[in-house]
Formats: sequence, structure tokens, C-alpha cells
Amino acid sequence: MNYQETLEYIHSTCWKGSRPGLERITELLGRMGNPEKGLRCVHVAGTNGKGSFCSMLSSVLMKAGYRVGMFTSPFIEEFEERMQADGENISREMLAEVTEFVRPFADSMEDSPTEFELITAIGFEYFRRIGVDVVVLECGMGGRLDSTNVVDDPLLSVITGIALDHTEYLGDTIAAIAGEK
Repeated sequence: MNYQETLEYIHSTCWKGSRPGLERITELLGRMGNPEKGLRCVHVAGTNGKGSFCSMLSSVLMKAGYRVGMFTSPFIEEFEERMQADGENISREMLAEVTEFVRPFADSMEDSPTEFELITAIGFEYFRRIGVDVVVLECGMGGRLDSTNVVDDPLLSVITGIALDHTEYLGDTIAAIAGEK
């Protein structure tokens, strides 16, 4: 699988849209051997400021001598920005290699994963392979039912500013959205 085929495969799942829930990601990660289980994570949710917080915390941790993985979304210029180790994007070759590993597990599922669930699984496997000390993990949408919320015992959970966003999934009040985060 080359880089272009990798992106085509990942994006081929986008038609599934957003389907909040942890069943698919839990099944996929289980089939993969649960790469998230050995990772120490800082889990970041919120409406505004998640990406900035993740970048700042990653920088602080790197300065302190830790090997840091960072998982964020969406990307600004290149897809590989979503997964970084010590401030460097995942290489196109590594992205293809990890996706090729994840693909048969995802393709064999009766209720196949969404695009974000697939990307989350790829991120966990990437961070497991390269052996980071800590992963700064940004939620995609919400928190409670977001695919990043499969981390059992995060080192730290952070909620940045909250505002009305994704109201069709999270609720139409700040209190309801805060409850989902």
C-alpha cells in the first residue's frame, strides 16, 4: 500500500459519517491486540482551544525530556499532521505501513469503523510501535462517546473552553455539552 492508496482507503470510510459510540473502536482495537492499553495518555476535550493546548503541552513535555506522541484533528495542510512524535509528523511510509496493518482488522468487522475511528486506531498503533512516553490525545467530537475515549486510565483529562457545537450529537445547552465532554 503506497501513500495515495492509504489516503484513499482512509477517506473511503467517510461516507459513514459520525456515529458516536465506543463499540466499533473497542472491537477494532481488540482485534489489533489493544495497542492503546500500553500507552500513557493525556486526554483533551472541549470546544475551543484543544489543538493549541495539545501543542503547548507536547512542547512542555518534550522540553522535560519525554518522547511525546500527539494525536489531533483536523489537519491544516497535510493529513500526517494528525499524528506526531516529538513534533514531527508521521512519515508517509509509516502511515502506509500502519494502515496496512490495521486494514484487515477493520475490513473484517460487520459494523465497519468510521473514518475517525479508523484514524484513531492507526494513531494508537503508530504510538505503540514507536514507543512514546506519553500521548497527548485530542478528542474528535464530544468526549464520552468519542473514539479517543477508549483510554482506560489517562494520566490527566483536560477540558478546554466549552461552547455550543455539534448540538445535534451533544445537546443544545452548555450544560448538556459539558456533560458529554
